[in-house]
Amino acid sequence: MTSALDTARAVLTSESAALAQLASELTQEFEAVVAALLQVPGRVVVSGMGKSGHVAAKIAATFASTGTPAQFVHPGEASHGDLGMITRADACILISNSGETKELADIIAHTRRFDIPLIGITKKPDSTLAKQADHLLLLSNAPEACSIGMAPTTSTTMTMALGDALAVALMEERGFKQADFQTFHPGGTLGAQLLTVRAVMHRGEALPVVAPETEMGDTLLEMSAKGFGVVAVAEAGRLTGVITDGDLRRNLKGLLERKAGEVATGSPRSISADILLVDALGIMNDNRISALFAVDGEGQLEGLVHIHDALRLGAA
Repeated sequence: MTSALDTARAVLTSESAALAQLASELTQEFEAVVAALLQVPGRVVVSGMGKSGHVAAKIAATFASTGTPAQFVHPGEASHGDLGMITRADACILISNSGETKELADIIAHTRRFDIPLIGITKKPDSTLAKQADHLLLLSNAPEACSIGMAPTTSTTMTMALGDALAVALMEERGFKQADFQTFHPGGTLGAQLLTVRAVMHRGEALPVVAPETEMGDTLLEMSAKGFGVVAVAEAGRLTGVITDGDLRRNLKGLLERKAGEVATGSPRSISADILLVDALGIMNDNRISALFAVDGEGQLEGLVHIHDALRLGAA
């Protein structure tokens, strides 16, 4: 009977051999992917389902902490409103060993509709993901390391290592130094808990804002373009209402015939930009909302913080 130690050594040997194979099989397409990601003005959105989703979240986190703005979007949540987080300014990396993960279909369609760069990571060159992707990074055809050859082991190891390779290549291309790394790691969780909303909030042109008299068609365009799943209704710079996905669903009948001020929820919940980010996260969690607008003492709109900003910075 094989001992646990023998099994462990066999798994590590198998996976290390797969990594060596992957390194030898990398093509110039890798450089094309790095070049494409360097041109992204927004964020790199990484997604996958199941084990691939866990790997995608890790890759996004590594990108974000090494100078490449990134975030993980769950494909299931994307199909229920979070597609608005993926904008024309972004790029998507989608991970699927088979290339046929059905939960990724809506994200793939979204990227094709709005000409958002799509990078696929898969083992199957003839798969749907491979055919739809603008750039394709193929995993080596190496067996899984488990005894039944089915549990994601070798494939997820290769994918995670490929994500690390992309992150490091991007770091070097950007000239990312130790001082920059320290900027993104000012004390781990403790540092994040001391951040204020003002330090991380979106402001200026990044804010989704419309006037009360704005037609709902134009309001929807603003909401989609800014990618936060919410839009502020402001008059003379003062926050008077907020429109969320829930407001849209409640007002579907005749929606495009109405004005933003008619659809918005009045007297919306807002915060001061000077409160701690961790406190803003608590408010969002308590009220089951994903974004909060920050205003000054006169109600003038100053910025927006999204729950993903807080989670990405480790304020949880």
